Amino acid sequence: MTATATIRMARTQEPIPNTFWSRLGSAFAMFRNAKSITGLAILGFFVLIAIFADVLAPFSPTQVDNTARFQPPSAEHWLGTTHIGEDVLSQVIHGTRGVIVVGFLAAIIATIIAIVVGVVSGYVRGWQSEGLSALTNVFLVIPGLPLIIIVASMFEQPPLVLIAAVLGITGWAWGARVLRAQTMSLRNRDFIQAARANGEPLHRIIAVEMLPNLMALIAASFVGTVTAAILGLTTLSYIGVIPVNTYNWGTILNWASAQGAFRQNQWWWYLPPGLCIAAIGVALSLINFGIDEYVNPRLRSAGERARAMKKKGLNVNDAVTVVRAPASAAPHGTTSKDSTA
Repeated sequence: MTATATIRMARTQEPIPNTFWSRLGSAFAMFRNAKSITGLAILGFFVLIAIFADVLAPFSPTQVDNTARFQPPSAEHWLGTTHIGEDVLSQVIHGTRGVIVVGFLAAIIATIIAIVVGVVSGYVRGWQSEGLSALTNVFLVIPGLPLIIIVASMFEQPPLVLIAAVLGITGWAWGARVLRAQTMSLRNRDFIQAARANGEPLHRIIAVEMLPNLMALIAASFVGTVTAAILGLTTLSYIGVIPVNTYNWGTILNWASAQGAFRQNQWWWYLPPGLCIAAIGVALSLINFGIDEYVNPRLRSAGERARAMKKKGLNVNDAVTVVRAPASAAPHGTTSKDSTA
């Protein structure tokens, strides 16, 4: 192919679109690696259980069977029963809804506040930026769990929405600080300066120009807040701050501990909710690792190199690199074999 033909083909190719939706799509490329996909699959499994809990649960979580107290797993009760004959599987399924609702609601509240405070304080200058930064530093030192205990003690039965709101309001500061630092590096870029020179308003510069470039950090902040909110909810439920009639995995562990299930080794009561907490923690960690691998160029290149070596049948842990010599380079009287350098 001649150079003229190559130039003609290059001219006929359509340019890659650089629209808001194309930048937004490339921003979510962090969820296309194996770690993020695995984590999202596990998390999606728990979300589906939370949505269809009424359909999936074989019994009501409060249904009592006096003939099946402390019963181990059986064909009728797959995860056994409690001290009064309640089905453990039904309680775990219904408890998933409370965990998912609090985790995601707290993360949504915290992420919205972090975006508003972090991006605005990183873009503007002067006393507005310093004031928002000082507000962030104040919320960084506010202890979340003691505040939730104080708020919960003011209500006889605190709703999960209130608990999620307190977790979200006290958990946005770290995300805002990271977004502020990244926004301060973006505000001097050429495309931001061009948008400002064109007279675009502040809200459009932030929403259209900056947010697509901050999606990786926003997603990482969201995932971290979900993890912290779920751990906070289960911890508060286990120590009895949240009423035991509010179903989640922490209250199941609270009931099991109060009735001596740990001492009597009634594993079917406390092990399933513990494994669910561990599984959703693993899912969120995998998503966070996938985002970190996408954001960090060193991790991304190391992962791509490891996958390429695995495709070639090489061991990524080998300290010796295998070099395959061509047949023409083999000395006379010998065959071409693999040699190690």
